[in-house]
Amino acid sequence: MSVEKIEIEALIKASSDKVYQLWTDPDHITKWNFASDDWCCPRAENELRVGGKYKSRMEAKDGSFGFDFEGEYEEVNPSEKLVYSMPDGRKVQTTFEEEAGSTRVTTQFDPEAQNSIDMQREGWQAILDNFKKYAETR
Repeated sequence: MSVEKIEIEALIKASSDKVYQLWTDPDHITKWNFASDDWCCPRAENELRVGGKYKSRMEAKDGSFGFDFEGEYEEVNPSEKLVYSMPDGRKVQTTFEEEAGSTRVTTQFDPEAQNSIDMQREGWQAILDNFKKYAETR
């Protein structure tokens, strides 16, 4: 039995080229890649090519908890689509679609078994919402 993918999205008031650049540049990733103000992303790496790795570190600002996130790219279409697999085999796809001067960012991902579907959706959506806020002020 296969589990349905989780989907999150946001409409960002910026061109797909700008959104893609802010989404993929490690200098920007460290400024938005966390779900709440008591967390941070102290480092990120991004090799934007098929077979390249995406790596980031998320941690609580008080140092009480943190984790590394990693994926290997399977598809890289600049300003349009990114697909990667995580080490456990789960897949993530993010698309960037222009809509009347804005860009719709949609991410679909395979859920993990440790946390509830709702918790995973809420966490990833909070990160995307943080990205939207960051992108719209640049």
